[in-house]
Amino acid sequence: MSLSPGFETLDFHFPGGRPAGAFAPVLVGVPGSGNLELLFEPDDGPGCTVRIETSARGFGPIWAAVLADFHRRHPLSGLRVSIHDLGATPAVVSLRLDQAAAELRP
Repeated sequence: MSLSPGFETLDFHFPGGRPAGAFAPVLVGVPGSGNLELLFEPDDGPGCTVRIETSARGFGPIWAAVLADFHRRHPLSGLRVSIHDLGATPAVVSLRLDQAAAELRP
């Protein structure tokens, strides 16, 4: 975990599961709304990596729980997730993750 002024950066990795396959980057959310912006990109790695930049410091365990729940429902591999958060609730984070995952389905 590294800290930049005003933001906390959190990194997570989940083991491989179902390959996400080839896809164009998927962007959901609007950071300027007090919500969050989430980007799914293909990755050459065997698992799923997540990087979060958040203005809400100290919520690492909550982020870990939300992401673990997402990965249980969508065990994707070959996926890089970038999240820019401006204080979204866990329910909104889950909604945005599900929206992006739905874009990956053929």
